[in-house]
Amino acid sequence: MNLICKISINKRQEEIAIAGPIRRSPARVVQQAHRINNRITSKVVRVVGEDIETAVMSIHDALKLADSLELDLVEISPNADPPVCKVVDYQKFLYQQKKKQKEIKAKTTKVVIKEIRFGPNTDDHDYNFKLKHAIKFLEEGAKVRAYVFFKGRSILFKEQGEVLLLRFANDLEEYGKVEQLPKLEGKRMTISLSPKKKK
Repeated sequence: MNLICKISINKRQEEIAIAGPIRRSPARVVQQAHRINNRITSKVVRVVGEDIETAVMSIHDALKLADSLELDLVEISPNADPPVCKVVDYQKFLYQQKKKQKEIKAKTTKVVIKEIRFGPNTDDHDYNFKLKHAIKFLEEGAKVRAYVFFKGRSILFKEQGEVLLLRFANDLEEYGKVEQLPKLEGKRMTISLSPKKKK
Protein backbone atom coordinates (compact mmCIF):
# COMPACT_ATOMS: atom_id res chain seq x y z
CA MET A 1 0.00 0.00 0.00
CA ASN A 2 1.48 3.37 -0.96
CA LEU A 3 2.00 6.24 1.47
CA ILE A 4 -0.78 8.53 0.13
CA CYS A 5 -3.33 5.74 0.47
CA LYS A 6 -2.19 4.99 4.05
CA ILE A 7 -2.44 8.66 5.04
CA SER A 8 -5.97 9.02 3.60
CA ILE A 9 -7.16 5.84 5.42
CA ASN A 10 -5.66 7.09 8.72
CA LYS A 11 -7.24 10.49 8.22
CA ARG A 12 -10.65 8.91 7.58
CA GLN A 13 -10.34 6.81 10.74
CA GLU A 14 -9.45 9.95 12.74
CA GLU A 15 -12.55 11.73 11.37
CA ILE A 16 -14.77 8.79 12.40
CA ALA A 17 -13.16 8.72 15.86
CA ILE A 18 -13.77 12.46 16.32
CA ALA A 19 -17.36 12.26 15.09
CA GLY A 20 -18.10 9.41 17.48
CA PRO A 21 -20.22 6.35 16.78
CA ILE A 22 -22.97 6.79 14.19
CA ARG A 23 -26.37 6.42 15.79
CA ARG A 24 -29.30 5.58 13.58
CA SER A 25 -32.44 7.42 14.58
CA PRO A 26 -35.09 5.00 15.74
CA ALA A 27 -38.12 4.43 13.49
CA ARG A 28 -40.34 6.24 16.01
CA VAL A 29 -38.58 9.54 15.28
CA VAL A 30 -40.46 9.61 11.97
CA GLN A 31 -43.10 12.31 12.19
CA GLN A 32 -46.10 10.91 14.02
CA ALA A 33 -49.72 11.51 13.10
CA HIS A 34 -50.54 12.51 16.69
CA ARG A 35 -48.75 14.38 19.46
CA ILE A 36 -48.03 11.96 22.26
CA ASN A 37 -46.77 12.26 25.85
CA ASN A 38 -44.18 15.06 26.22
CA ARG A 39 -44.88 16.36 22.71
CA ILE A 40 -48.31 17.64 23.75
CA THR A 41 -47.93 21.42 24.04
CA SER A 42 -51.19 22.39 25.77
CA LYS A 43 -50.98 23.11 29.51
CA VAL A 44 -54.53 21.88 30.24
CA VAL A 45 -56.21 18.88 28.57
CA ARG A 46 -59.42 16.88 28.72
CA VAL A 47 -58.49 13.27 29.46
CA VAL A 48 -60.54 10.33 28.17
CA GLY A 49 -59.93 6.59 27.98
CA GLU A 50 -61.21 3.14 28.87
CA ASP A 51 -62.06 2.78 32.58
CA ILE A 52 -61.06 6.44 33.09
CA GLU A 53 -63.44 9.14 34.25
CA THR A 54 -63.38 12.01 31.75
CA ALA A 55 -61.78 15.04 33.41
CA VAL A 56 -60.03 18.32 32.64
CA MET A 57 -56.56 18.43 34.21
CA SER A 58 -53.09 19.88 33.81
CA ILE A 59 -50.78 18.18 31.30
CA HIS A 60 -48.50 17.28 34.21
CA ASP A 61 -51.29 15.34 35.99
CA ALA A 62 -52.46 13.76 32.73
CA LEU A 63 -48.94 12.48 31.99
CA LYS A 64 -48.67 11.17 35.55
CA LEU A 65 -51.97 9.31 35.14
CA ALA A 66 -50.90 7.74 31.81
CA ASP A 67 -47.53 6.78 33.30
CA SER A 68 -49.15 5.13 36.34
CA LEU A 69 -51.22 2.96 33.96
CA GLU A 70 -48.11 2.29 31.78
CA LEU A 71 -49.88 3.78 28.78
CA ASP A 72 -49.40 6.76 26.46
CA LEU A 73 -51.20 10.10 26.43
CA VAL A 74 -52.36 10.70 22.83
CA GLU A 75 -53.78 14.03 21.62
CA ILE A 76 -56.84 13.02 19.56
CA SER A 77 -58.64 16.38 19.18
CA PRO A 78 -56.02 19.17 19.16
CA ASN A 79 -58.55 21.85 18.09
CA ALA A 80 -60.99 21.24 20.95
CA ASP A 81 -60.96 23.59 23.93
CA PRO A 82 -59.22 22.20 25.92
CA PRO A 83 -57.57 19.62 23.59
CA VAL A 84 -58.79 16.04 24.11
CA CYS A 85 -56.16 13.45 25.01
CA LYS A 86 -56.71 9.72 25.25
CA VAL A 87 -54.89 7.42 27.66
CA VAL A 88 -54.11 4.42 25.49
CA ASP A 89 -51.36 2.13 24.20
CA TYR A 90 -50.19 4.18 21.19
CA GLN A 91 -49.18 1.18 19.05
CA LYS A 92 -52.57 -0.45 19.68
CA PHE A 93 -54.27 2.89 18.94
CA LEU A 94 -52.47 3.16 15.56
CA TYR A 95 -53.35 -0.43 14.70
CA GLN A 96 -57.06 0.25 15.40
CA GLN A 97 -56.95 3.45 13.31
CA LYS A 98 -55.45 1.54 10.34
CA LYS A 99 -58.06 -1.20 10.75
CA LYS A 100 -60.88 1.38 10.67
CA GLN A 101 -59.44 3.01 7.53
CA LYS A 102 -59.21 -0.39 5.79
CA GLU A 103 -62.85 -1.13 6.66
CA ILE A 104 -63.97 2.26 5.30
CA LYS A 105 -61.94 1.69 2.12
CA ALA A 106 -63.48 -1.76 1.64
CA LYS A 107 -67.00 -0.36 2.00
CA THR A 108 -66.49 2.39 -0.59
CA THR A 109 -66.71 0.56 -3.89
CA LYS A 110 -64.92 2.13 -6.80
CA VAL A 111 -67.20 3.04 -9.71
CA VAL A 112 -65.71 2.08 -13.06
CA ILE A 113 -67.06 3.77 -16.18
CA LYS A 114 -66.38 2.22 -19.58
CA GLU A 115 -66.88 4.31 -22.71
CA ILE A 116 -68.11 2.98 -26.05
CA ARG A 117 -67.94 5.18 -29.12
CA PHE A 118 -70.16 4.99 -32.19
CA GLY A 119 -70.31 6.91 -35.42
CA PRO A 120 -73.74 8.05 -36.71
CA ASN A 121 -73.53 5.46 -39.51
CA THR A 122 -72.21 2.45 -37.53
CA ASP A 123 -72.81 -0.82 -39.40
CA ASP A 124 -74.41 -3.92 -37.81
CA HIS A 125 -71.15 -5.84 -37.47
CA ASP A 126 -69.46 -3.00 -35.55
CA TYR A 127 -72.62 -2.40 -33.50
CA ASN A 128 -72.86 -6.06 -32.40
CA PHE A 129 -69.14 -6.14 -31.53
CA LYS A 130 -69.58 -3.09 -29.27
CA LEU A 131 -72.80 -4.48 -27.81
CA LYS A 132 -70.94 -7.64 -26.69
CA HIS A 133 -68.33 -5.47 -24.96
CA ALA A 134 -71.05 -3.45 -23.21
CA ILE A 135 -72.71 -6.68 -21.94
CA LYS A 136 -69.35 -7.85 -20.57
CA PHE A 137 -68.72 -4.48 -18.84
CA LEU A 138 -72.18 -4.41 -17.23
CA GLU A 139 -71.83 -8.03 -16.06
CA GLU A 140 -68.52 -7.08 -14.42
CA GLY A 141 -70.32 -4.28 -12.52
CA ALA A 142 -69.01 -1.32 -14.53
CA LYS A 143 -71.15 1.56 -15.77
CA VAL A 144 -71.32 2.10 -19.53
CA ARG A 145 -71.29 5.48 -21.22
CA ALA A 146 -72.00 5.13 -24.93
CA TYR A 147 -71.79 8.06 -27.28
CA VAL A 148 -72.17 8.94 -30.92
CA PHE A 149 -69.53 11.34 -32.15
CA PHE A 150 -70.60 13.68 -34.96
CA LYS A 151 -67.72 14.78 -37.15
CA GLY A 152 -68.20 17.88 -39.32
CA ARG A 153 -71.45 17.77 -41.29
CA SER A 154 -72.51 14.43 -39.76
CA ILE A 155 -74.28 16.50 -37.06
CA LEU A 156 -77.17 16.54 -39.57
CA PHE A 157 -77.70 12.86 -38.62
CA LYS A 158 -78.33 13.55 -34.93
CA GLU A 159 -81.75 11.83 -35.05
CA GLN A 160 -79.99 8.75 -36.47
CA GLY A 161 -77.56 8.89 -33.54
CA GLU A 162 -80.41 9.09 -31.04
CA VAL A 163 -82.14 6.06 -32.60
CA LEU A 164 -78.86 4.13 -32.44
CA LEU A 165 -78.37 4.90 -28.73
CA LEU A 166 -81.99 4.03 -27.85
CA ARG A 167 -81.62 0.71 -29.74
CA PHE A 168 -78.39 0.11 -27.78
CA ALA A 169 -80.18 0.77 -24.44
CA ASN A 170 -83.04 -1.52 -25.48
CA ASP A 171 -80.64 -4.36 -26.41
CA LEU A 172 -78.98 -4.01 -22.98
CA GLU A 173 -82.27 -3.92 -21.04
CA GLU A 174 -81.55 -7.32 -19.48
CA TYR A 175 -78.09 -6.24 -18.20
CA GLY A 176 -78.37 -2.57 -17.31
CA LYS A 177 -80.75 0.29 -16.64
CA VAL A 178 -80.65 3.68 -18.30
CA GLU A 179 -79.33 6.44 -16.02
CA GLN A 180 -79.39 9.17 -18.62
CA LEU A 181 -81.32 9.24 -21.90
CA PRO A 182 -79.53 10.39 -25.09
CA LYS A 183 -78.27 13.92 -24.57
CA LEU A 184 -76.42 16.09 -27.07
CA GLU A 185 -73.37 17.92 -25.71
CA GLY A 186 -71.37 19.68 -28.41
CA LYS A 187 -70.46 17.05 -31.00
CA ARG A 188 -71.34 14.12 -28.73
CA MET A 189 -74.66 12.47 -27.99
CA THR A 190 -74.34 10.40 -24.83
CA ILE A 191 -76.35 7.75 -22.99
CA SER A 192 -75.43 6.26 -19.60
CA LEU A 193 -76.29 2.83 -18.24
CA SER A 194 -75.60 1.25 -14.86
CA PRO A 195 -75.49 -2.50 -14.18
CA LYS A 196 -78.59 -4.20 -12.84
CA LYS A 197 -78.21 -5.65 -9.39
CA LYS A 198 -77.94 -9.40 -9.45
CA LYS A 199 -80.76 -11.15 -7.65
